[in-house]
Amino acid sequence: MSLPTTTRAWSIREIRSDSFDGIVLQGNVPLPKLGERDVLVKIEAVSLNYRDLAIPRGLYPFVINLPVIPGSDCAGIVLATGSKVTRVSKGDRVCTLFNEHHLANPITPEAAASGLGGAVDGTLRDYAVFGDHCLVKAPSSLSAIEASTLTCAPLTAWNALYGLASNVLKAGDWVLAQGTGGVSLAAVQFAAAAGATVVATTSSDDKADELKKLGASHVINYNETPNWGEVARSLTPGGVGFDHILEIGGAASIAQSLKAIRMEGVITIIGFLTSSEKEPAVMDILNHVCIVRGIFVGSRQQFEEMNRAINSTKIRPVVDRNIFSFEDLKKAYQYQWERKHFGKVVIKIGN
Repeated sequence: MSLPTTTRAWSIREIRSDSFDGIVLQGNVPLPKLGERDVLVKIEAVSLNYRDLAIPRGLYPFVINLPVIPGSDCAGIVLATGSKVTRVSKGDRVCTLFNEHHLANPITPEAAASGLGGAVDGTLRDYAVFGDHCLVKAPSSLSAIEASTLTCAPLTAWNALYGLASNVLKAGDWVLAQGTGGVSLAAVQFAAAAGATVVATTSSDDKADELKKLGASHVINYNETPNWGEVARSLTPGGVGFDHILEIGGAASIAQSLKAIRMEGVITIIGFLTSSEKEPAVMDILNHVCIVRGIFVGSRQQFEEMNRAINSTKIRPVVDRNIFSFEDLKKAYQYQWERKHFGKVVIKIGN
């Protein structure tokens, strides 16, 4: 069977602030010849992140190079490898690394500027050639659709909980995860599996039961409880506060996270979803004697550690009930843009 030399691919051609019409489907896009350290992958599934929606609407604050094939997350099957590739083999199911040069911590400027689907061509295509350095073997316990969700959100959650050597997650810790986005859902699962007590926040009582099924011991509706930071803190033993807080809301919610954190606890700031006219001052961090840490997904080394943990704990990523076809990409974007999803939105590619 001959190997493909071209592929269909979605391409962000221009920024449109009011729609996703700047994304177009192209056919017969040439594939580069396989170099000695390259891997040809048949992409099976791609999952979406808020970043994928932000880029074509001009809302992404980091490096992009247009035109670009969107998508950072995927699972696929190795069809062929270059002569010096040893990390993966033909027939392996693999996942992509979000920043293709972020192999181990600390992250470097070069690695931060190597994001798939923004700075370099990404995953929303039938076939792709990747360097073997930016691929990891998918957990054997997961399907292609489940594995396609791991590249960004779960890896970011893993980095938040395990990426700071002096404050890694351990049994008995208290963890606060905000909202029901992909990072928070994965954090609830990872923390519960490690023996931590998890408190989750949500804007909807309908989602509270789902969060508890994933391992949350307590759920707070932040619309009904605006001062959720103090309420969450009161749940911890002696009211001392949380060991880990995943701060997803950004400037609009950091004040509540500071109220909830314990002394020497870690607040990990993730994403860029909201802004606030009154952002907390740096001195507020001193007043609470805590660590505030910003992260940008995670490294290949962390990805491999996470996958081993997924295999051993049998954790299954949360996938939205609606799976979209490759041709319906814009419908998938709009579905997530309108926040109709719970769990990761996945595009299935091919048969």
